[in-house]
Amino acid sequence: MRTSSPHAARSRTIDRAALVRRHNVAMREIDPRSPLTVGNGEFAFTFDVTGLQTLPDAYPAPGRYGEPAGSLLGTQSQWGWHSTPIDPVPELASTVQTYASPRGPVPYVDLAGRTSATALESMAPAESWLRNNPHRLMLGRIGLAPQSAGLSAIGPADVVGIDQTLDLWTGVATSRFQLGGAAFTVETAADPEVDAVSVRVRSAGGEPPAVVLDFPYGSEAWGNAADWASPERHASELRTTARGWDILRRLDEARYAVVLNAPGARVAREGAHRFVVVGGGPVLELTVGFLAGWEPGRESVPSFADVAAASAREWERYWMHGGMVQLAESADPRAAELERRVILSQYQTRVHCAGSLPPQETGLMVNSWRGRFHLEMHWWHAAHFAVWNRPELLERSLGWYEGVLGSARETAAAQGFPGARWPKQVGPDGRESPSDIGPFLIWQQPHPIYLAELVFRSRPDRATAERYASVVFATAEFMAGYAHRGPDGFELGPPLVPAQESYAADRAGLKNPTFELAYWAWALDAAQRWRARLGLAPHPVWDEVARNVVRPTVRDGVYTAIGVPPFTVRTDHPSMLAGLGVVPPTRLIDPSTMSRTLDDVLRDWDWESTWGWDYPMIAMCAARLGRPDDAVDALLLDRGKNTYLRNGHNFQTEALPLYLPGNGGLLAAVALMAAGWDGSGAAPGFPADGSWRVQVEDVLPLP
Repeated sequence: MRTSSPHAARSRTIDRAALVRRHNVAMREIDPRSPLTVGNGEFAFTFDVTGLQTLPDAYPAPGRYGEPAGSLLGTQSQWGWHSTPIDPVPELASTVQTYASPRGPVPYVDLAGRTSATALESMAPAESWLRNNPHRLMLGRIGLAPQSAGLSAIGPADVVGIDQTLDLWTGVATSRFQLGGAAFTVETAADPEVDAVSVRVRSAGGEPPAVVLDFPYGSEAWGNAADWASPERHASELRTTARGWDILRRLDEARYAVVLNAPGARVAREGAHRFVVVGGGPVLELTVGFLAGWEPGRESVPSFADVAAASAREWERYWMHGGMVQLAESADPRAAELERRVILSQYQTRVHCAGSLPPQETGLMVNSWRGRFHLEMHWWHAAHFAVWNRPELLERSLGWYEGVLGSARETAAAQGFPGARWPKQVGPDGRESPSDIGPFLIWQQPHPIYLAELVFRSRPDRATAERYASVVFATAEFMAGYAHRGPDGFELGPPLVPAQESYAADRAGLKNPTFELAYWAWALDAAQRWRARLGLAPHPVWDEVARNVVRPTVRDGVYTAIGVPPFTVRTDHPSMLAGLGVVPPTRLIDPSTMSRTLDDVLRDWDWESTWGWDYPMIAMCAARLGRPDDAVDALLLDRGKNTYLRNGHNFQTEALPLYLPGNGGLLAAVALMAAGWDGSGAAPGFPADGSWRVQVEDVLPLP
């Protein structure tokens, strides 16, 4: 069962339905960057102003490396993956390079010692395949058939009189428009438990409505999970069943079934991978279910009425249970926009980030980095679920670590370390990708401890402590073993790449980044608390390392990004600020020094090189430093990658038109600012001058 929080509703002062619905998304024209999505965390369907995927070219997803463009109108699932056939399958060991370290030679998966910028054109076939496979799959396109309006084709200029609204309270979108002289109304909803999208298409003044289904081959391209030019490389078989139709899909080793429920309709094949569903009158109700595997006739899918009703129940349950923040009565004119971002980020992360795998940075809409997910982003995607009192949504993906614990232990052991070393850029199997950056990152290592800690704070019982003990302890074992004693205490690296990836080319000599040092000390202390919860004695090695981690480097009165030259490069993430903000207070970070560091960053950082989660990171640092004006300013700073589109997505660039770590980071920051942290008092991240009225319900303090 994929349902929302079972927590009992407490007394309310916020009219939650009114709050949510005043931020319903309305479209009166095509906005190429802002298609809408319905989904359930495991499955999502993104659609245009027709309520379907009728106009894919009007919502382009440009390739990043000169690759073929795709479309933002995706249909994706957590289970839908594909690998391009290759014989033999490359071994990850073929990409290993050896690096010197204070503990002796250590093997790392690498790009033959090069950097991504120089290696892309000359990458070895094994490196390329291992980076790109498996890749997330576009399951199919579902659009309005041109024959519905007596047309041979439908283009953007043909769709007029657009009036589309996504009702956030129910998760149902209603799209009204005119096409070829006929008036259409399309209602679109996703089932909360079944990986299915359902539509009701009404037409007046035209032919009976019809919907066309198209299926592509898989693609390794950036921004494009679909290859429409290789029909000979996959198969689509139509079968009639007692309760509808199945389309059985085969793409190399990948198999899935598409189940259709369309009462009174007929289905016909129009091509090798193209099918049309034609209604028997002015109303066509169609549910399209996507099922992993290939077992014909094994399952039916619900009707449109059932899907729409289930969607409404589930979304109301989601909004009524868990945290809520209302800002509408604030005098600050920016309050309405911040409230809009908060509500839409709660919607988008529920759709894209609440599944059984850590999400890719573009969720279930369009592929980035070939649909593979990045574990250093998992905190930004999902930590907020527990803080907003919906821990079960975080636990769906947190459980994935248990499944790949064995391979993470193997990675650590191969490098001579105890415990489990978590990868960076991976698919469901947890296999690392060759890279000059990913295998050298370390800031994803403490994440499982932090995420488990947030779950425990929302549900502090022994069952929670026992469930995540193996992951917490294996993580701490690696962290303590990775740190090595230097003249001033325990150090991190070399080699490494810090969260601020500007230094990747110098990875062989880098050590002691400020953020990672603070994170290391805090997480090892948190792991000791986990032991105490289970009645275990403190681990002496973890304690020794946590108490003796070297202090971060200070130059000219401010923290540097790393502990060796060039110390701080003013591009990419100003990650030293995460050392107090994302990371709770530790003995390593002096607030006065961090406050000067914040001033230094705000003075002249290269903002165009930042990313969407940098602004929440800055806000969290400012809030913990007692600088609420700067916290609010950071969240609403008018910079390109701090843009939030009409659909609520955090826009980065044309090649990365949505970026869910920004949405999740925003929610984490607002939680810290509104509910505070242990001992902070109420709303410490908002100015107390009367310009902000912050109403908070069921949001938990952070550590």
